[in-house]
Amino acid sequence: MTFVPNRSTLSLVNVISAVKRMVVGRRLSNTQMGETLLPKRLALPVFASDALSSVAYAPDEILITLSLAGMAGFLFSWEIGLAVAVVVAVVVASYRQTVHAYPSGGGDYEVARENLGSNAGLTVASALMVDYVLTVAVSVSAGVINAKAMAPFLAGYEAWTAVGVIVFLTLVNLRGTRDSGAAFAIPTYVFMVSMLSMLAIGLFRIFAMGQNLQSETADLIVVRPDGAQEIAGWALVAILARAFSSGCAALTGVEAISNGVPSFKPPKSRNAATVLAMLGALAITMLVGIILLANLTKVHLIDELTGTHYVDQDGNTIHSAATTVTGQLARVVFMDWFEPGFYIMVTATMLILFLAANTAFNGFPSLASILAKDGYLPRQLHTRGDRLAYSNGIVMLSLGAIVLVLAFNASVTALIQLYVVGVFISFTLGQMGMVRHWSTKLGTENDPMERRRIVRSRLINFVGAVLTGVVLVVVLVSKFTHGAYLAVVLMALIFVVMLAISKHYSAVERELALTPDSDRALPSRVRGVILVQRVNLPTSKAIAFARATRPTTLTAVTVAVDDDEVDQVLDEWEAEDFGIPLKVIASPYREITGPFIRYVSQLRTENPRDVVSVYIPEYVVGHWWEQLLHNQTALLIRTRLHFMQSVMVTSVPYQLRSSGRRKDQTKRVSEARVRR
Repeated sequence: MTFVPNRSTLSLVNVISAVKRMVVGRRLSNTQMGETLLPKRLALPVFASDALSSVAYAPDEILITLSLAGMAGFLFSWEIGLAVAVVVAVVVASYRQTVHAYPSGGGDYEVARENLGSNAGLTVASALMVDYVLTVAVSVSAGVINAKAMAPFLAGYEAWTAVGVIVFLTLVNLRGTRDSGAAFAIPTYVFMVSMLSMLAIGLFRIFAMGQNLQSETADLIVVRPDGAQEIAGWALVAILARAFSSGCAALTGVEAISNGVPSFKPPKSRNAATVLAMLGALAITMLVGIILLANLTKVHLIDELTGTHYVDQDGNTIHSAATTVTGQLARVVFMDWFEPGFYIMVTATMLILFLAANTAFNGFPSLASILAKDGYLPRQLHTRGDRLAYSNGIVMLSLGAIVLVLAFNASVTALIQLYVVGVFISFTLGQMGMVRHWSTKLGTENDPMERRRIVRSRLINFVGAVLTGVVLVVVLVSKFTHGAYLAVVLMALIFVVMLAISKHYSAVERELALTPDSDRALPSRVRGVILVQRVNLPTSKAIAFARATRPTTLTAVTVAVDDDEVDQVLDEWEAEDFGIPLKVIASPYREITGPFIRYVSQLRTENPRDVVSVYIPEYVVGHWWEQLLHNQTALLIRTRLHFMQSVMVTSVPYQLRSSGRRKDQTKRVSEARVRR
C-alpha cells in the first residue's frame, strides 16, 4: 500500500497532533531550554528517587538471601548493612569529583572513553544501559509487590500492572524533565519524611520508652530448604557474599546525577555535587536505620523460590512469605500508636518504588543522546522532542523495561539477580578513569595548592576504584550462576551492536565524502520517461510538467496488459496529439511493474552516462479508503526505481475533488483555532 500525503492523511495527522499536545503539552523552542533546568529542590526527587527507593527493597533482598543460611544468617544483617553503607559513602564521594571534572553529562562513559579508551567507554555505556532498563523493571515490579499489601486483587496481574505503570511514567516523562520533577517531588519528599519519622519513632519507642516492639515474623523460625535451621563454613560465607551483593542494589541511581549535570540550574557542577551529598546522607541513614530497626524487631523473611519456609511455635510449616521489611516495620511502629502512619508509609513506599524508575528515564535518554552523537547509536536518539526531552530515548527505555517485566513476570527476586552487575562495572571503570584523569592533570600542574587538591581527589577516586572493583568481583562470583550471566550477555550484545552501528556510520561517511577525484561531470543527456496508464487529466499534467523540465528526449510508455485497453489508449493518444511518442511495452504475464522496470533498466544499460527521469502521475484523494483504491502500481514502481543508479523519480500529484473538500474543511478548522 502506498502512502501519499492527502487531505485525509493531513486530517488524521492533525488529530494525532492535537492528542499529542493534550498528553505531552505545548512544544518548546530551543530558546526555552533554560525553563527546563532543575533547581536543587526538584533535582533531588528527579535524580535521587532511584537510590532512595533502593532503601525500600535492598534490606528485603539482604534478609531474603540470608534466610538461605537459616536463623544464623540474620545475625549478620547489620554487618552487611554497614558494609553497604560504607560503599555508598565512598561512591558518593567519588562521584562528587566526577561531576566537577566532567560536567557535560557523559558521566562514567565520558570519563572511561577519554582516559581508558573507546572500548572501555563502550563497556561502561552498555553496562549503564542495561542497568537503567533493569532499574525501571525492578523498581516498578517492587512497587507492584508493595501495592498488593493494600490491593490484594492485583495478585496474578503483577506483570500487566507493572506495564501500565511504565506506560504512565513514559507519558509523564515525555512532558519534559521539569514537569516530571514537579509531578514526582511531593511523593518523594513524603517518602523521605515518613521513612525518617518511622525510624525515629521506632527507635525512640525502643530505647527511650523501653517498649518491646516485635514484628509479625519475630516468633517464626526460618528453616532452610534442606530442613536445617542453620548453616556454617564456606557455604555461609558464600551466602553472606551474595547477600552483600544484593544489598548493593542500594547504590543504583547514584551515577544518574553525573549523567544529568546539564539538567541542573547554574552553577551546575556545584548543585549536582550538593544533591549527591544529600542523596548519600539520606540513603545511608535510611539503610542503616532500617537494618537496625529490623534487627531490634526481629524481622524474618524467606525466599519462596528456593524452598525456605517458616515454622511457627506450634510446629506448623508456613511457605508463604511475609510482607516486606518496610511493611512489617510500619505495622509494628504505627498500628498501635498512630494507625494512619502505617498507610502513609506503605503508600509512600509504593509510590517511591514506582517513581524510582524516573531516575532511569532521565539518565538513559541523556546517555543514549551522547552515544548517538558519537555515532554508536541511531542518530534519532540525539535529537530532543517537542518538550526538549529526548523522547526517542524515553520510548526505547520503556519498551526494554516492558519486555523484561513480562519475561520475568514482575518478579523482583528474579530480576534482582541481573541487577547491580552493570552499575558496578560502570563504577569501577569510571573511577579508574578518574584516577588516570587526575594523574594526567598532575603532570602538567605546577601550583602547589592545586596539586594538593588533585592529589586528594585522586586518592578519593583510587579508594573508590578499589572498593567498587572488589564489590564487582563479589557480585560476579556470588550472582553469576543465579542470573547475573544474562546481564553480562546482554551487555556484550549491546557492545557488539554499538560497534556495528559505529562501523556502519563510518563506512557511510567515507562513501559519501567528497574527494578531489569525485565525478562531478554533468550527465550526457536526460532521458524523460512518462508512465501512462490512461489518457486523462493526470497524464496531461505529467506530460506538461515533464516538457517544462526540458529533458533531452521525452517518451511516454504504456504497458500492454489488456489488448482492448491498449487500443483505447493509442486511439485517445493520437486524438489528443501531445506531440511526444507513446511506446507500448508487451507484458505476456499481465503485469505492469516488471516490464516497465526492465525498460528503464535497458535505457540505463545502453547509455551509462545518461540520467533517466521518470514521471509518474498520482492521485491525491480526500479519504483514507480512497487511498486503498489508487496509486498502488505507482508505489511499487517508485520503490523499485529508487534502487537503480542514475534514475530520478518524480511524482506528479493531481488533486481529486474529494481532496479539495478536505482542504476546505481543514482551512475552516484552522481558522476556528486561530479565532480561539
